[in-house]
Amino acid sequence: MFAMIGKKTINIARGAGAYTLLVSQGLAKTFVPPFEWREFIKQLERVGVNSLPVVAVTSLFTGMVLALQTYDGFRRFQAEAYVPALLGLALVRELVPVLGGMMVAGRVGSAMAAEVGTMKVTSQIDALEVMATNPIQFLVVPRMWATAIMLPLLIAIGDLIGIYGGQFLITSILQEPQTGYMDRVFEFVDAEDFWSGMIKAAFFGAIVATVGCYQGLATRGGAEGVGRATTAAVVQASLGILVADFFLTKVLF
Repeated sequence: MFAMIGKKTINIARGAGAYTLLVSQGLAKTFVPPFEWREFIKQLERVGVNSLPVVAVTSLFTGMVLALQTYDGFRRFQAEAYVPALLGLALVRELVPVLGGMMVAGRVGSAMAAEVGTMKVTSQIDALEVMATNPIQFLVVPRMWATAIMLPLLIAIGDLIGIYGGQFLITSILQEPQTGYMDRVFEFVDAEDFWSGMIKAAFFGAIVATVGCYQGLATRGGAEGVGRATTAAVVQASLGILVADFFLTKVLF
C-alpha cells in the first residue's frame, strides 16, 4: 500500500513539474522568432468560430434554466424585480465563463490532445526536431494564445445570449411582464463584473490549450495511448478550470 501511495505521489509530482515546464517554455518561446502565424490563424478559427454554436447553446439554456429557477423562488417573496440583476451577475461572473470553458475543454482540448498525440505516436514530433523546428514553438504557442484570445470573445457573446435567454423565458414563456429588464440587469452588473469574467476566460483558455498539448506530447502506446490522452485532457482541463475559478474569484473579488 505504501509503495502504491508513493508511486502515485511521485507520478503526480513529476506530471506537475513537466506541465509547469511546458507552460514556462511556451511563454518563453512566444517572444522568440519566428511566430507561427499560419498555425495561429488556423487555431483561431478552430477554437473561436467552430466553438461558437456549442457556447451559444450552453449559454442560452443556462440563462433560461437560471431564470426559471430564480423567478419561481423569488416570486414567493414578491421579489421578481431582482431576477434580472441576479441573472446578470451569475452569468457574467461565474456560469458562462465556467460552463463555456468546460464545453470548450471537451471540444477543443480533446481535439488538441488527439492531434498532438497522434503526431507523437507516429514520430511526427521527432521529424519536427530533425528539421530544427521546436515542437513547443510550433504546436503549443499558437494553440495557447489562440485559445486564450478566443475564449473571452466566446464568453462575451455567451453572456449576451444567456441574458437574452432569461428575458425570453420570463416574458415569452412565463408570460410575465418585465418592463426595463435590461436596465435592471445593467443597474447591478458593472464593468468590473464583466472584465472579471473576461480575465477568467483567458486563463481558462490557456489551461485548456496547455493541458491538451501536454497530454498529447506525453502520449505513449499507439492508438490506445491517444485515447487515454484525450480523456485525461478533458478531465484535467475541467478540474483545472474549477480550481482556477476559485483562486481567480478570490483574487478578483
